[in-house]
Amino acid sequence: MTLSGRVALVTGASQGIGRACALRLAASGAAVAVAARNQEKLTDLLREIEAAGGKASAFQMDVADEEQIKAAFKAALGQFGKIDILVNNAGITRDQLVMRMKRADWDSVLNTNLTSAYLCIQQVMSSMLKQRWGRIINITSVFGQMGQAGQANYAASKAGLIGLTMAIAREVGSRNITCNAVAPGFIETSMTAVLSEEFKQGAVKMIPLGRVGTTEDVANSVAFLASDEASYITGHVLSVNGGMLMG
Repeated sequence: MTLSGRVALVTGASQGIGRACALRLAASGAAVAVAARNQEKLTDLLREIEAAGGKASAFQMDVADEEQIKAAFKAALGQFGKIDILVNNAGITRDQLVMRMKRADWDSVLNTNLTSAYLCIQQVMSSMLKQRWGRIINITSVFGQMGQAGQANYAASKAGLIGLTMAIAREVGSRNITCNAVAPGFIETSMTAVLSEEFKQGAVKMIPLGRVGTTEDVANSVAFLASDEASYITGHVLSVNGGMLMG
């Protein structure tokens, strides 16, 4: 599954799933624009990609800020000339029971996890339409499919990404542009590291494969959807959850 000659942009690339996706896409031959708020972590990521023989550039960007999105994409397009693959990965949580959830926490999660994806897609659409080739991959979540108590904002944002994925797939399919979602289950990241051991053990009991997933499990799925081998797959939600949710 070579991505040689392709240019990918990954949001939320400084850590976790986004970082693993950037490394995997670079290993497959793509030039990678990595975007996130933490410049120090992005610099470390660049060193790792380049040390492995890959090509990458970093763009500091807060996806909650529309002007920063526009500026970063303009800079990336100016440097690389195109963006073939967009991975909308950036996301946050602000967990609370809905009866106690502050409006600011609802808005923050929806803006970061969902609205940013719509804004990023807009930035690459002209380039993809012009070249009649593109891969848009949105990182959703198993909780966008099954819900989760205490995460109404997060679940709503991730469910919204699934709807967005299908709408975009219908809009641009005739131009050889695919849009798919990857729905990770319980993955070992900094976001899940803060959860209690009791919660983690309970989660593993719900997973038929009997283990927590890795960021590489997700990144491999993203690399496949970005490739020519996945050219007849669009509007699909690829579950990477060890069997936690079926059907």
